[in-house]
Amino acid sequence: MNSLKVKLLGTAAAVAASISIAVPAALSQSVVKVDGSSTVFPLTEAAAEGFTKTTGGKTRVTVGVSGTGGGFKKFCRGETDISNASRPILAKEIADCEKAGIKFIELPVAYDGLTVVINPQNTWAKNLTVAELKKIWEPAAQGKITNWSQVRAGFPNVPLRLFGAGTNSGTFDYFTEAIVGKSKSSRGDYTATEDDNVTVNGVARDRGGLGYFGVAYYEENKSKLRYVTIDGVAPTEANIRSGKYTPLSRPIFIYVNLKSADKPGVKDFVTYYLKNAVAINKKVKYVALPSTAYATILNRFNQKQTGTVFGGKEKIGVKIQELLVRPKN
Repeated sequence: MNSLKVKLLGTAAAVAASISIAVPAALSQSVVKVDGSSTVFPLTEAAAEGFTKTTGGKTRVTVGVSGTGGGFKKFCRGETDISNASRPILAKEIADCEKAGIKFIELPVAYDGLTVVINPQNTWAKNLTVAELKKIWEPAAQGKITNWSQVRAGFPNVPLRLFGAGTNSGTFDYFTEAIVGKSKSSRGDYTATEDDNVTVNGVARDRGGLGYFGVAYYEENKSKLRYVTIDGVAPTEANIRSGKYTPLSRPIFIYVNLKSADKPGVKDFVTYYLKNAVAINKKVKYVALPSTAYATILNRFNQKQTGTVFGGKEKIGVKIQELLVRPKN
């Protein structure tokens, strides 16, 4: 996988901009527009790179990074063909799409394990409990839990510096739901960003730093960081796949605009994505669904089964079987 640090620049303007797979401008091209989750970005970018090579540049895939929530805003205005999402589409977003006459096809593409990371010099917090993470991140902690010594008796007197997902991020929604118990419920005095590399660099520079993001970003930067086990369980592929790494294992998605599904470039790209999903996941260090599951998901796309399995709500601890249920409109 290409360096995520290079791909996701740390300025707001660069993050909001589309990142295109370069092809000769003179070619007559179809364009597939994708935006949304920074977590799903590495997966879709890898799919776009592979797909572009197979088409000889006939189709250009642009992949923007504005967070899951930001991506759905564009998607529900009809500005994109595909929306990357690190959580299911929510009721308000469904309503926005309905107002704009946009129907969507929900396609799970991988499993992710949200990974809590610390600085390598942090020798005391190799394992944290869900209760301790809640103590750190809940709104009541703002301005009060500011030192590691306040997290657990015996932890040293070291300032606690927090880094995490911005409020437009599906990772923010999922983490707060899973850890605090309510989506979007979080202390506000932390470094919030849609660019996970800001979190990487912040924690890597600060002995007392703590942050969270998708497992692919940890794998890309594990020489700089240390993962934290959660209640003694590590974010390994086996633990994520089995659901043992709980409550921070989750599915991630792409959503396809129904009107775009018959566009040759979009149809071919989504088909390539799903047929090659196991290899693409391996490349970027996410956890693939079983190959049989992708056949079912591709059939969902080909049959244009619109709607969502999740009813417009976040859900913690989703199993593979639940992802394969026919969506409800």
